[in-house]
Amino acid sequence: MPLLRTLAGALLLAVTTAAAAAPADRCDDATFLRRATLDLLGRQPTPDEIEPFLADAAADKRSAAVDRMLADPAWARTWARYFRDVILFRRSDDRALAMALPLERFFEARLRDDASWAALAHDMITATGSPAERGETAIIMAQMGETADVAAEMSRVFLGVQIQCAQCHDHFTDRWKRRQFHEFAAFFPRVEIRRGMGTGLDRFEVVSRDEPPRRGKGAKPANALRGELEHRMPDRDDPSRPGTVVTPTFFLTGASLPTGTSDMRRRRTVARWISVTDNPWFARAIVNRVHAELVGDGFYAGIDDLGPDREPRDPDTLAALCRTFVAADHDLRVLFRAVTALPAYQTASRSRSHAGRVAAGVTCPQRLRADQAFAQVLRALGAEEAEAAGRGPAGRGTQVRAPRNAFEQAFGFDPSLPREEVAGTIPQALLLMNSQPLARALDAERRSTVLGRLLAEHGDDRAVADALHLRTLARHATPDELQACVDHVRATGDRADAFEDVFWALVNSAEFIHRK
Repeated sequence: MPLLRTLAGALLLAVTTAAAAAPADRCDDATFLRRATLDLLGRQPTPDEIEPFLADAAADKRSAAVDRMLADPAWARTWARYFRDVILFRRSDDRALAMALPLERFFEARLRDDASWAALAHDMITATGSPAERGETAIIMAQMGETADVAAEMSRVFLGVQIQCAQCHDHFTDRWKRRQFHEFAAFFPRVEIRRGMGTGLDRFEVVSRDEPPRRGKGAKPANALRGELEHRMPDRDDPSRPGTVVTPTFFLTGASLPTGTSDMRRRRTVARWISVTDNPWFARAIVNRVHAELVGDGFYAGIDDLGPDREPRDPDTLAALCRTFVAADHDLRVLFRAVTALPAYQTASRSRSHAGRVAAGVTCPQRLRADQAFAQVLRALGAEEAEAAGRGPAGRGTQVRAPRNAFEQAFGFDPSLPREEVAGTIPQALLLMNSQPLARALDAERRSTVLGRLLAEHGDDRAVADALHLRTLARHATPDELQACVDHVRATGDRADAFEDVFWALVNSAEFIHRK
């Protein structure tokens, strides 16, 4: 086994290095299909999907494949999990993690129903109700209703502007002033998280509060800035003082509402001002985010750190994508279709460190997100999620999610971080090497496993090696890879043990856990 692991690692490294050094030509069909299927459906293609696509001679087969994927319910499910992570990784309170499933369900249902990005923004900015039932309350819950934190997240997620950097002082590098941050926060002081007698999420409710709190005679609030109907900008010289009441004002345009305006009118109004078509930052923020996730880089250096004082790369392509997106009424499927049609998405990938990659506008290998990594393992093993859990059918309690949770803990990362800041970890390697479902599936002596069936069906070692490559890497093995596998079988003298090694090496390869 150590010999093959070394050979497989060296071979995969050589293939990756050669691809990185090659000119950025159009990628081959197998690479494109795996790339798009992982990006859009959160899994890699099956052998039954690969062969017809490779045999298809139609000039438009790539765009047709993307259309089919965007119509697949798995697209909504995959991107629901992506946006779940966008919101919950920046939580200020770990109790918000209990919102993971309600938030997934909200996004999945709305994406499946073709809700526009503007409609989704409106839902989340104006949300009220039980977090257990209303996933759209997630941004408010993730910040536990703290006025300044909620305002900062609304700006980051929907405008790509990190205005919270001006909370305590005027921004050092951008034009935003301290007063502008607090005027924006003044749209959210009347949002309250009410606590009840239940347990877990059931004890919370997001409500609008337009009446002052009732207090006994002489009672004082625990925090002088909470419980008031208007937001106060703290006195920077003397934080113990009450601070100055500020009017709700949108920092991008200067449009404002008077103090005394009700909570829902404030939030509905600012939701409209944020998502209106003539606000360029609403479209730029999501276009930059989707481009960064699919291609590897955004048009701005920060995925969620845009603004009028920052210069984008390739402004012409950014502007064209934004025009397409806005003209389609902020239809996310239209945006995904446009990004996957870009030359940058269609080319062979180059390593992130390649000197000319960004200037050439080509994609780069990306580490899989936790949900993609989990699906990758299940597909390779031919297992269902309930099987991997070792329990009954999905839906019988939360324990059936245990293996998925393990992958989310090991492979999860904040999707708003630049990908160069995301690296592999020892827990990830240990999970792939030592997980019980993986060990069971690698057992070549059991006819019920993928490997057991392949060995029983094929007497040709090259056919088995190629089938394992198709299952794990969604491509046919190269001649050198086939020869390495055959040589290992001969050297080992035990066909079953040798192919257990091959399967193990492929599942633990860098190519398996990346999309290129």
